[in-house]
Amino acid sequence: MKLLSILKSKDLHYAVALIAIAFLVNIIPSKIAIALGIPVFIDSIGTILAGMLGGTLPAVIVGFCSNAFNSISDLPTLYYGIISILIGAMAAIFQQKGYFRTLPKIIVMVLMFAILGGVLGSILTYFLYGYDFGEGVSAPFAIGIHEHLGLSKFTSQLVADFIIDVIDKIFVVAAVIITYHKIPLHVKTHCSRVFLFDPNPVTQFEDDGTRAVKRSLLRRVVVMVITAEILLGVLASTTGFVLYQQQSIEKFTDIAHGLTEAASIAVDTERIDEFIEKGREAEGYTDIEQKLYRMRDGFPQALYLYVYRIQPDGCHVVFDLDTKEGEKASQPGDLIDFDPSFEPYMPQLLKGEPIDPIISDDQYGWLLTVYKPLKNSTGKTVAYIAADISMGEIITDQAEFFIKLLSMFFGVSILIMSIVLEFVNRRIVHPVNRMASAAIHFAYNMEQDRANDMHEIKNLNIHTSDEIEHLYRALTKTCMDSIGFINRLEAAAERIQHMQDEIIINFAEMVEARDTSTGNHIKKTAFYVEAIARELLKEGKYSDVLDEKYIEKLKRSAPLHDIGKIAVSDLILNKPGKLTDDEFAIMKSHTTEGTNILSKIEANTNDTMDDNYLKESMEMAHYHHEKWDGTGYPTGIKGEEIPLSARIMAVADVFDALVAERVYKKPFTYEKAMAIITEGAGKHFDPTVVEAFCHISEKLYAERTTLNNKV
Repeated sequence: MKLLSILKSKDLHYAVALIAIAFLVNIIPSKIAIALGIPVFIDSIGTILAGMLGGTLPAVIVGFCSNAFNSISDLPTLYYGIISILIGAMAAIFQQKGYFRTLPKIIVMVLMFAILGGVLGSILTYFLYGYDFGEGVSAPFAIGIHEHLGLSKFTSQLVADFIIDVIDKIFVVAAVIITYHKIPLHVKTHCSRVFLFDPNPVTQFEDDGTRAVKRSLLRRVVVMVITAEILLGVLASTTGFVLYQQQSIEKFTDIAHGLTEAASIAVDTERIDEFIEKGREAEGYTDIEQKLYRMRDGFPQALYLYVYRIQPDGCHVVFDLDTKEGEKASQPGDLIDFDPSFEPYMPQLLKGEPIDPIISDDQYGWLLTVYKPLKNSTGKTVAYIAADISMGEIITDQAEFFIKLLSMFFGVSILIMSIVLEFVNRRIVHPVNRMASAAIHFAYNMEQDRANDMHEIKNLNIHTSDEIEHLYRALTKTCMDSIGFINRLEAAAERIQHMQDEIIINFAEMVEARDTSTGNHIKKTAFYVEAIARELLKEGKYSDVLDEKYIEKLKRSAPLHDIGKIAVSDLILNKPGKLTDDEFAIMKSHTTEGTNILSKIEANTNDTMDDNYLKESMEMAHYHHEKWDGTGYPTGIKGEEIPLSARIMAVADVFDALVAERVYKKPFTYEKAMAIITEGAGKHFDPTVVEAFCHISEKLYAERTTLNNKV
């Protein structure tokens, strides 16, 4: 069922479609160019386009498959697959770095593609065709450069390939850019998503501004895989080279043995002395010599073929054939000194015994020599017939084999590596990054945020059937457990806070109950304070201080502003007439007494209560009778030296005192109260606070009845 669901996957359909279409875009234009005799390749449009849309993996697959398909009719094309693969990978990198968007970068990109296709391709061609010209579209141009400019074959091929590849890549890149912009955005987006390819990567940062990942897991995997591929490539290439070298030497040794075996039949071993003495004048000598020529020419690898009699004084020439290039050989009867490389074999040669093949490097070149004893009818060795095979032929074959091996190995290795990295990225790195991102951005502050983020984690839907999925399930369970724990903590904290508030409110109401003239003063002032603060926030005033959290603290702090009255005598609090100077002095002490009481509460609770909440409470209690012009008490500070909480409370406190009935006065009308408030702006009150209060005062006054009913 799982396999069936994969086969039906829309992502799989997109991936197959992208690779198939890109493959056809590679093949069809190149075949048309060949048929029309156009001297360009036009065989990498699909590869580059796949790199732009899906990244490295589809580009590598398309490049390799295109060359594999073309090798059916032209085998050497397969060995150029490494170039197509590198072009595809480079296209993906260029796409991520934005090289397809500006002309200067497009020019750089064209030159880089041309270097890969022209320079690297030219080097491959030179070795694949045995240090000679290739057979592609650039061959006539390279031959012309060689003949007219006198450059070496290698340089001529290099120049020709690079020039033609620059022209080719100009057409290719232009076609790619035009095609890319014609593709609908949703198709491009889906292709990149299918292959987890980000065409516009952005450096990830944490909230504190540091890089999210300094050493990417995928990057480490890439380094390890590349290192393993290189080591494996070196090992495989070295082993293959050594084995091929041994096989080549054995092959050429067999050729030399075959030549000497065939040639030995043509030589009349009973007449060796006569041939040395008379040379070509001896009867039948020329016939034998011609037979030897024909035999040697039948083995293209054979460079020299000769018959020597080995004596202590040197090598006596019996037959020595001119080279294929026309170089004259030694004459019959000539005496040739021993080459130093033959010194170890002299005892065996003088005895007429067989010797192992000899590899020598002397005035005749780097040669593989095979000696075969020629015996007469009595079984005595009368001469040796020898064949020399040029080791240069072996080196040419080895170079060609080595280049084929390297190009095939690294081409297939990059393809396999791309698939492995895609698997690692899809099954390990990408899931881990998604989990890490979800965990990092998980918000624990608000219940709704926690629910949303938990929903996001569940929607990751990671199913890799391995340790990664186990990690995902563990992360999901941990987050769910954490949310449950936080919810329980918040519920407990809310109950504790509610209990604290009730205790403080009840404590404040006990104080209030002693003052029969104040009515529900503390609750009303708390209501006014909150309303004024919200109006200031709405109007954008004191935005550096005001926010929802601050307003909540003001609301909770307001009931405690007159808590210091617990230290004032009931006789003074409830006196119906005017207070004496001494009595007023005692009444004013409620500000400092309130601060002292709250300070003790803060010290005794050992930070179990909200410090900022108590801080605002102490500020209100201490400074709510200060005046804007500095004539208030207890400290006489002025202006914005007075805390904002106390400046707001001052307006709320006075307004409630004016419109409320007290033992010493009747309630003022709304108009009279507002006249006193506005007149006090800039003197008693903060004018900004008064302005905001004026905007809502009528509404607040109308709501006093409702508030009275509630309290």
